[in-house]
Amino acid sequence: MTKKSHIDPLNIIFVFFFLTSFVFAFAGIFQAQEDLFSKILESTFKMAKVGFEISIGITGVLCLWMGIIKIGENAGFIQWLTRCLNPLFAKIMPDIPKGHPALGSIAMNMACNMLGMDNAATPSGLKAMQEMQTLNADKSTATNAQIMFLVINTSSVSLIPVTIFAYRTQLGAANPTDVFIPLMFSTFASTLFGFLSVAWIQKIKIWDKTILSYFGGLTLFVLGLLLYFYNLPADQLQSHSSFLSSFILLGVITSFIAVSVYKKVNVYNSFIEGAKDGFQTAITIIPYLVAMLVAIGVFRASGALDFFLDMFRWVVELFGINSDFVDAMPTAFMKPLSGSGARGMLFETMKTFGVDSFAGRLASVFQGSTETTFYVLAVYFGSVGIKRTRHAAPCGLIADAAGIITAIFISYLFWGNP
Repeated sequence: MTKKSHIDPLNIIFVFFFLTSFVFAFAGIFQAQEDLFSKILESTFKMAKVGFEISIGITGVLCLWMGIIKIGENAGFIQWLTRCLNPLFAKIMPDIPKGHPALGSIAMNMACNMLGMDNAATPSGLKAMQEMQTLNADKSTATNAQIMFLVINTSSVSLIPVTIFAYRTQLGAANPTDVFIPLMFSTFASTLFGFLSVAWIQKIKIWDKTILSYFGGLTLFVLGLLLYFYNLPADQLQSHSSFLSSFILLGVITSFIAVSVYKKVNVYNSFIEGAKDGFQTAITIIPYLVAMLVAIGVFRASGALDFFLDMFRWVVELFGINSDFVDAMPTAFMKPLSGSGARGMLFETMKTFGVDSFAGRLASVFQGSTETTFYVLAVYFGSVGIKRTRHAAPCGLIADAAGIITAIFISYLFWGNP
C-alpha cells in the first residue's frame, strides 16, 4: 500500500530559498562578485548562531507570560470568556443545535486564542471540529459552521500577543509592548472582515441583535479608540499609546492574581506550571527557528530577497504610494503559508533594520495580526477527513488581507510619515 503524500508548504519554502540563492550566487560570478559564495556560507553559520541565541533569550519572557496566563486560566478566566462567547457562536453558527457540546469547545478555543494560549487552543479546536463533524451529513465536505469556525480561528483574534512581546524583548526593544495597540486594531480588522465575508456567503443575518451587540459594540469601541489616537498630536501619540498598553496589560495581570487570591488558587504554583510550558515552548522552537533563519539568511546574502523586494517596491512606487512598508512585507507574505517561516522573516527583519525601526515594528504587527491560514485549514479539516473546504480558504485569505492592510495603515499612523 503506497503512503499518501501531501504538500508541505514549509518544505517548499525552505527548498525554494536555498535553490534560488544558489541561482543568484552563480549569476553573481558573471558580475564579478566572486566573494558571494563566501558571504552565503558565512551567513549560514551566523544565522544558525543567531537562531539559537534568540530561542534561548526569549525563554525568560515566555516563562513570565505563560506563567501569568496560567494564573488566569486557573482563576477561571477561560470559563468566564467561554460563557461570554457562547451566545454569539450560537447565532453565527445556527446549524449547531442549542446546547450541543461543539459550542462549548468552540468558545473554549476562542477564549484560549484570545489569551495567547496556543497549547490549549489547538486541542480544544480539534475537539470542536470533531464534534461539529458529528452533525455533518457529507463527511468529506465542510459545513457552514466548520467554515465559520475556521475563518475566525485563522484571523488570529488575540488580546495578549505573548510571543510578540517575547521576541521584541529578546532583540532589545526599548518598549517591547509598544505594538500592543496597533496589534489590537489589526487583529480586530482581520476577524471582522473574515466574519463578514463568511456571513455574506452563508447569508447570516448580521442585523441580529445578539450579533450586533457583540460586533457592533466592539467596532464602535475600536473606531472610537482609533479616532482618539488619530486626533492626538504626533509628539503625544507614542506616550499615550505606551501608557494605555501598559495600563491594560498590568490590569490583566493584577486581575488574574486578585481573582486567584479570592478563589484561593495557589498563585505561585500556577505561575510555575505555566512557566514550565513557556520553557518547553522556547526549547521546542530552536530547530525550527535555526532552520528558517539559515534559509532566510542565505536568501538575503545571495541578493535574492532584495531583488524580489525591489521589484515589489518599484510596483508600489509606480502608483505613487509610500514604500517604507515594503521591507516588512516578507513576514506578511509568509504568514498565511508557514508560522515558522513568518517567525524567521520577523527575526530577520528586526535584525536587519532594527527592532524599533518602522519595518521591525510593522513586521511584529503582521506576525500577530493574522494566523497561518493554510496550516490551520490543513490540520483542522484534515483531522476529520474533510476534502472539500468550499469557501474556507478564500474567506481566510480575505481576513489575512484585511489584517495586513490595517497593520500597514495603523503602523504609518503610529510610527511612519508617508
